[in-house]
Amino acid sequence: MLGLPKPLHPLVSLVDNSRIPIDKHQLRTSFFLNFYKVSYKTGLRGKIRYGQGYYDFDEGGLVFTSPNQLLATTDDTEYTGLTLLIHPDFIRNYPLGKNIKNFGFFSYAANEALHLSEKERAVILAIFKNIEDELQTPIDDFSQDVMVSQIELLLNYSNRFYKRQFITRKAISSDLLTKMETLLDDYFNNNTALMKGVLTVQSLAEQLNVSPHYLSDMLRSLTRQNAQQHIHNKLIEKAKEILSNSTLSVAEIAYQLGFEHPQSFNKLFKRKTNLSPLEFRQSFN
Repeated sequence: MLGLPKPLHPLVSLVDNSRIPIDKHQLRTSFFLNFYKVSYKTGLRGKIRYGQGYYDFDEGGLVFTSPNQLLATTDDTEYTGLTLLIHPDFIRNYPLGKNIKNFGFFSYAANEALHLSEKERAVILAIFKNIEDELQTPIDDFSQDVMVSQIELLLNYSNRFYKRQFITRKAISSDLLTKMETLLDDYFNNNTALMKGVLTVQSLAEQLNVSPHYLSDMLRSLTRQNAQQHIHNKLIEKAKEILSNSTLSVAEIAYQLGFEHPQSFNKLFKRKTNLSPLEFRQSFN
């Protein structure tokens, strides 16, 4: 489709996007890839739809997409930079094949590209160069081991740089934290939980227009707790308030907080406080 030469390896390829000979207007507007894709974008303009969100590349940076996600381009998208394509079969028999799902940035949503400093860019490009050199080397018994090691190194550095980005963009993250706290307060104070059930991380992330992985990683960088822990903490805080200021039964409180089964509420409350709801009410009184 792109008019590229045959890859040097059937399951992994490094592409210089500036050498794609086909007119971008001839490309399909949407498509699926069955590869993991790591792209370094320089001066890229436009947006690419990824799943239910958009990557915004105006500042360039690193972009990660996972297999079988819907990709779609806009008319003004420019194809520049480098793209590493990795078929899942290439890493399937290595620990990375199981661990790659732990790299949350493969499911990050809108505006979550990794923006690199000059030093970070040099590190990433050096690894790309190592991969390119290995692809140019005749395949031997160690080729796949070396290549997988370089891919894992690339992902580990990316993980480190994302953590740095959470710190340098702390003001933006703090705003997101404030919005999240407001949403949690509204959810548990306006009987929304009674109508919709226990709040999920997925639902909370959607309301904040970020992915669940990104939300949890951002929260860990600020508070050392993930999104699920924040939801549970707010829920227990509200439960304590109701237990101490009302005569509602434990079952009624559980339903009010979105639990279908009071036993689940009892179990969570005991795990978080080392007391059952009734024991807490008695100790408070």
